[in-house]
Amino acid sequence: MSKYADFVLYAFWRTASTHRVRIALNFKGLTAQERFVDLDKNEQRNPDFLAINSLGAVPALIEEGYPPLTQSLAILEFLDEKFPNPPLLPSDLHGRARVRSIAAMLATDVNPLLTPRIKKYLTSAGGFDETAWQEWQIHWLTFNLQAVERRLATESETGRFCHGDAPTIADICLVSLATKAFDIKIEGIPVIERIVKNCVALDEFARAHPFLQEGAPLN
Repeated sequence: MSKYADFVLYAFWRTASTHRVRIALNFKGLTAQERFVDLDKNEQRNPDFLAINSLGAVPALIEEGYPPLTQSLAILEFLDEKFPNPPLLPSDLHGRARVRSIAAMLATDVNPLLTPRIKKYLTSAGGFDETAWQEWQIHWLTFNLQAVERRLATESETGRFCHGDAPTIADICLVSLATKAFDIKIEGIPVIERIVKNCVALDEFARAHPFLQEGAPLN
């Protein structure tokens, strides 16, 4: 591991799950030596990478001397416990549960449905063409984001961000999906749009944007 980096991060520029980890690293003031895993070239199925993550998925975060960490939500909580300032979870029990619930709605209920391995299956064994795949993405993004919107619009804990007036893991998960969703017109999510606008105005979110990463089309 480079002496100038706190971690090694196996990453791909456009995945929402890697996006989440980059945001969290920025908030914690940490650096990661990124190792690019090109999902378009199926590099996640290489034996060397499968030895790091048997699922063949990014991200994978490695701290020298420890086994790889996988699954973005687990990585976010690890970073928040190891580096508690600034906190990415509320200090109270019910607040932490609410933030985790919103984060799970985004990161576990919908994001897995939009991954390259799902697209590969649906466009091969499932008979989807590109139009059907786009409709699949629109359906699940709309369904899930509108459900999150209803919570954010009606629960008193919502503030400038998903929970109060400081960013949390819920906001990180929201931005990672909203970056994809805002290429698609989704009606009826004004609170989400407001919160995302507040988030992306912060440097920690802005620097993590997928189009600024290694391998992105504009690089």
